[in-house]
Amino acid sequence: MKRILVAEDDRTTRTMLESVLTAAGYAVVCVADGAAALKKIREGNFDLVLTDIWMPKINGLELMGRLHAEGVRPKVVVMTHDDTPATVLRAVREQAYQYVTKPLEAKALVELVRDVLAAKPSEPPIQVLSARSNWVELLVPCELEVASRIVAFMDKLELDLPNEIRTQVGQAFRELLLNAVEWGGKLNPNQKVRISCLRGKRMLLYRIADPGTGFRFEGLKHAAVTSPPDEPLKHVAVRDRKGLRPGGFGIAMVKAMVDELIYNEAQNEVVFVKYLDEAGS
Repeated sequence: MKRILVAEDDRTTRTMLESVLTAAGYAVVCVADGAAALKKIREGNFDLVLTDIWMPKINGLELMGRLHAEGVRPKVVVMTHDDTPATVLRAVREQAYQYVTKPLEAKALVELVRDVLAAKPSEPPIQVLSARSNWVELLVPCELEVASRIVAFMDKLELDLPNEIRTQVGQAFRELLLNAVEWGGKLNPNQKVRISCLRGKRMLLYRIADPGTGFRFEGLKHAAVTSPPDEPLKHVAVRDRKGLRPGGFGIAMVKAMVDELIYNEAQNEVVFVKYLDEAGS
């Protein structure tokens, strides 16, 4: 039976989490502050920690920092009402596995817990090179699951954007990052993709640099852009034989979603820009 520690100072939320997770078949231990959580983790092994951020004695971010310093690394899911960029980036730096916004819906919570417990631990971890809200820079291991988590974290940084722009930026970033992980990093977790996100008053810029030697679109039979007009899904069969995700490289889709898309000569680095009006800045 998987063991889960819940650190939450709100009694109602704590009781709900315990009830839902116990009913789902997990062994659940609950505490009301970060200090008690740290003590419990030191005393025994837990497969997952669900922690609030703003708790008495030791907050959730400090708890993760202490665990990291002690070399104790259970998977940690952060639960909070606080989705400010500074808090999200601190959670990434402290190696939070996932970040969810309260209130939590029971079914979604159980699905999240199952997915997190089923995923293999990420080694090496994500590295945070810059955590300023207007300049975020990360080194991401070349694993599809890790890349998907980073997309979710980055989406939290753009909550103030209009929904349409936020969706376009998120989809473009996801497609380019996952493709960098796939063919630049060859799904090797010891290789890393460097991503940067720069936020100005009137523009949002993403730069993605993979560790590969580059490519030419015409040489990628598994890319959507190389399928002939009369066989638009030909690349899907190629990707299936290669064991790649079914999405393909939607370069035409990305171009339609952003304002500028620029590759370097080797085509192992890409920059895309989305311009913002004053209302969205």
